[in-house]
Amino acid sequence: MTIYNYIALKNNKDIVKGKVDAADLREARESIRKLGFIPTKVYEEKAKGEDKEEKKEVKGGKVKKLGLQDRMDFTSTLQILAQSGIPIIESLMFIENDAAKLKVRLVAKELRRQIMAGATFADTIAKYPDQFGQIYIGLVKAGEDSGELEKTLQRLLELLQKEANIRGKVIGTLMYPMFVIVLAVIIVLVMLMFVFPVFKEMFDGMGKELPWITATLMSAGVFLKTYWFFVPIILGSIFGFCTFIVKWQPSKRKLDEWVLKVPLLTDLIQYSNFANFVAVMQVAYDAGVPIIECLYLANVTLTNYTLKTKIETATLKVQQGQHLSVALRSTRVMPKMILFMIATGEQSGRLGDMLLQATNFIDKKLDGIIDTMTKMIEPIMLIVIGSIVLTLALALYLPLFNSYMTD
Repeated sequence: MTIYNYIALKNNKDIVKGKVDAADLREARESIRKLGFIPTKVYEEKAKGEDKEEKKEVKGGKVKKLGLQDRMDFTSTLQILAQSGIPIIESLMFIENDAAKLKVRLVAKELRRQIMAGATFADTIAKYPDQFGQIYIGLVKAGEDSGELEKTLQRLLELLQKEANIRGKVIGTLMYPMFVIVLAVIIVLVMLMFVFPVFKEMFDGMGKELPWITATLMSAGVFLKTYWFFVPIILGSIFGFCTFIVKWQPSKRKLDEWVLKVPLLTDLIQYSNFANFVAVMQVAYDAGVPIIECLYLANVTLTNYTLKTKIETATLKVQQGQHLSVALRSTRVMPKMILFMIATGEQSGRLGDMLLQATNFIDKKLDGIIDTMTKMIEPIMLIVIGSIVLTLALALYLPLFNSYMTD
């Protein structure tokens, strides 16, 4: 049994407070009504230490940003409850009491409080762009305005699941090379710091000049072993520099422009960006959002600066009266098949259906690109590891070979 605190009305005028033991929230409300009270607020009593945990999740009066999985859990629960006919306030109260993560419970609590004060669900979540994002907020507003919030939540859930799948595919593709690179760095450091110094005295005893590759790696190994504390500093500096280059806007713009010129990488960047773009377009269009707003919402999903800038230009052209397919074709960055489907949808009046077909086409194309990249990465990694091993082996054995040949 769980302890629930309650605030209730006695004789429709006096406020009373108390506690009841119940299996769930519904049973707690029934128990309060049996006492002759009208419950106004019922909530589970917090365990020790939960207040401290709540304070950690709230910084500067703001709840921490919800991750993709958090938004999926929140939307899934809300959609199931809405489909069952449960009012939005009761649904939020359920999430507030039973969500697995505290940050989700805090968001539900704040949303319920504001809706009870007279705000709409769409207006309330619009106050939390960091938690939900502009796409989520825009689609919920469209769904609420059209009276199809239930369907919109289902579409949002599918959209979030699609985003999670794409992210998982891309991360999965990059995981193997990243693991190999980290392993290679560790092996090289171990060899330089612990293996090469062991051979130093033996090579010095030969009294012969060492090959340049051996001398270079030997000096590096002695330096790293003596000044080992430079290793984390150097690695940290490299990581920090790479992070800075990726996030600093001027360098990021150059990188975004450069990756679109690398053959296979271009396809991966284009299709992974346009997968979310077209999916959001399709969901927003089906929810009744005007085409201009659909473009603005979809453009939020683009992570490549070059693609984002060109689509923004196309959006302005559509706003000035140009057809969607013509404006997008002028950017010269969108795949021709997608443009053909959009143009067909415009001409036939079935743009929503064609956007859905375009989404399915992009998914299949992206799967093929990722499979190709995965197959290409494996031999490349073997060549990289083989080159490192060959370099280390030559550095160790070249002095011995030279010694035998001289003798």
